[in-house]
Amino acid sequence: MLGKVGRLFVIKSNWEAYMVIYALALGAIERGSVYLTRFPGFGGKLLFLACTGAVFMAGAKILDCIKYEKAALLAKAEAAPEQEAERKAA
Repeated sequence: MLGKVGRLFVIKSNWEAYMVIYALALGAIERGSVYLTRFPGFGGKLLFLACTGAVFMAGAKILDCIKYEKAALLAKAEAAPEQEAERKAA
């Protein structure tokens, strides 16, 4: 049962990744707007840029991880028939 719940928190497709990145961006913009009002001037703008920059870095990492996981699954699927043939030969 815990495994089924855990699968809900796994990002499997680019569409899901884009939705997560969008949610991160909304939170970063909200946090950045708080920084702008609390720290007027250059410091607030710098903190705002730091919030949005973190979303860009996290989004790139999420998309890269999905690409690498898909490549790993493809390699595993291609290797499975070869391993099966080796087992039958042995």
